[in-house]
Amino acid sequence: MTEPAEPQGLPVPQHVHNAQLQISAALEKASGAPVDLTKAPWADVEKSVIQLLGGRFDPNNPNHQGAALGLAGGFALRLISEHQAFWFPNRDSPEGASLGFPEAIIMLSPFGAVMDALAQGKLTRLDDLASDIRRSLGQVRFGTNPAQALGGGQPQKLAPQDYQRLFDPGFLQFIVVDQAKAKQTLEAKTDVLARDVRDALGRTQPPLPPEARQQFEGQIVTSLQRMEQGKTLADQAERAPRLAELMTHLVATVGGTGSAPEEFWHDVVLPLLFIGTPASFPPLDDEELDAFKQGADPLALFVDVVPHSHRAPDEGLLGAFEMSEIGLVHPAFQKVGALRLIRINPDRLKPLLEKYDPNATMDAVQRFTAHVSKAAGQPAAESAQGKEMLQAALTLLADLKRSVSVPGDVCLRRLTEAEAASEQALAIVRRALQSPRIILT
Repeated sequence: MTEPAEPQGLPVPQHVHNAQLQISAALEKASGAPVDLTKAPWADVEKSVIQLLGGRFDPNNPNHQGAALGLAGGFALRLISEHQAFWFPNRDSPEGASLGFPEAIIMLSPFGAVMDALAQGKLTRLDDLASDIRRSLGQVRFGTNPAQALGGGQPQKLAPQDYQRLFDPGFLQFIVVDQAKAKQTLEAKTDVLARDVRDALGRTQPPLPPEARQQFEGQIVTSLQRMEQGKTLADQAERAPRLAELMTHLVATVGGTGSAPEEFWHDVVLPLLFIGTPASFPPLDDEELDAFKQGADPLALFVDVVPHSHRAPDEGLLGAFEMSEIGLVHPAFQKVGALRLIRINPDRLKPLLEKYDPNATMDAVQRFTAHVSKAAGQPAAESAQGKEMLQAALTLLADLKRSVSVPGDVCLRRLTEAEAASEQALAIVRRALQSPRIILT
């Protein structure tokens, strides 16, 4: 069987591909004949799957989960073949990636779809889902989708990077949450919160542009109004975790850092803190010197080569927090699977941040650069990008130092690139929500 090429060039996630090969082989062994997961009717596939699983699907059984992941790979290939769908990285998705479609913003987790179908004992539900997608894309192609018609002409094709910017929570920021305000917000009725947000949108200073206000109305106020009235946001956090997290951020955040890609925090920013300002540097091996001679940035070598002066967890979140140092902002998030807002214990970082001096850290990197240049026998290549990266890291550490001194719970917030870009507008609404209301009599 030849798999259709993905027009956007992104590979199938390796674990999905491996699971698909394994389930195909297992189904062939169980049924005595090859089963083509990209073409066989789902009703026929289901008969073989039941035989393979030995009974009812158990979503908590790792073997059954593996079978579902393999079936998800086959389902994804059908959509890729028919609609030129593509995989894009998405840390919220159980498989670490989701499917996107070039002609309309439709995001799908094939694994989640298969898990739901198997749990209901009806793999044919995947045909229903495929029909829904086909109908939605048809509306776009033939101009019957009002959202697409607004722009006029042919809609622009979407690419994996567009989906990743919109849906992959690859950016991080540390925020400080007032626990009392967070509790008050999450335990408030959703209709009350909707009125509060709408009122705040009318009091923003500076006033929000009309399009930004309309976006907040649609994404926050309308979402709150659609929830079950008379119940608290905490009661419905499992149903709408992103909205609960966002409202917590809007009402209860009292400090924080800028946002940056998760990899930047993990690979550069926090290692700079743990390395500190060493007085001397280790010798470099030939591979490291060759990398420097070929233009590797000294900052990248610094965080990779220089040992930590302070102990950091061998494993754990961002290489800085043990799992025991991670908690919930509120018990309402107990049943939420992929949290984007978590409370962390900053005690490990506080003494390092108290001593943190951006000038001393910059001096350490410059001394290391001279150390490497001498060992390599050539000066470092000047890089504007390298200077910007170092300055960004120093700024984030200064933000973090200031944040941990603010009373409140230090939390880690995941957000998409699009959300990070709109953080300035969000801060304006947050100030309006948190500011005293002037009542004229």
